[in-house]
Parts: sequence; structure tokens; C-alpha cells
Amino acid sequence: MHTENEIAKLVVDVCFKIHYKYGPGLFESVYEEIFCYEWQKTTIPFVRQQSIPLVHEEIKLEAGFRADIIIDNKVIVELKSIEALAPVHYKQVQTYLKLTNIKLGLLVNFNVNLIKEGIHRIVNNL
Repeated sequence: MHTENEIAKLVVDVCFKIHYKYGPGLFESVYEEIFCYEWQKTTIPFVRQQSIPLVHEEIKLEAGFRADIIIDNKVIVELKSIEALAPVHYKQVQTYLKLTNIKLGLLVNFNVNLIKEGIHRIVNNL
């Protein structure tokens, strides 16, 4: 059983490894594929492109929310490969955290010179 922070440390390690080898400039889907390949080696369960429904009173809306990666139902990892993160990207992860009751999200932008500048922790009552 891993804590959110233990999982986050492993996620950061995998992101560093990928960024060190390939740097910025690949498509987000390529980073996701490589990340998932590397993550499988940890044996910690995860799902990709997980649909996140929104429940309002008695109705369930499949609103098209889709998290890139959810690890062990404890950490959401949202991957980007863009020029600069905008406030909406942080809000996206916050919304996913609220809808899933997951406490920790990592927003990772690979399109940076130093990956440590591209990794952002977002918390939900952690």
C-alpha cells in the first residue's frame, strides 16, 4: 500500500527519466505512452484515459471529462506538452480531484527545459 506522496515521488522519478532521455517537443500522447510503459514496471495499478462522470442529484452526466492517468485510485496525473500552462489546466485537475474524491493531482508539462519546472502538485483536502 503506497501513500499519495510515495506515488507522487515515483511519478516524478518516471517523468525525470523520460524528460532526461527525450526532452521537450514530443506529442502529449507519446509522453503518455512512454509514461504508462515505464509505470507498469512499478506494479502499482493504474488506468489510462479514465472517464470521470459528474453526478448532479439523481442524474449522472458522462460530461466528457477524462483523466490521463489515475494511479491506485490515489493520484491523478495530467500530462501536457504545451508552450505554457494556463490557469484552466490547474482548474481541470482540481475539478477531476473533486469529482473523484482523490486527494492529489500532478500536472506535468513536458515542454520545458527543466522538468522540475513542469511538475505541479494540486491537492484536494490532503
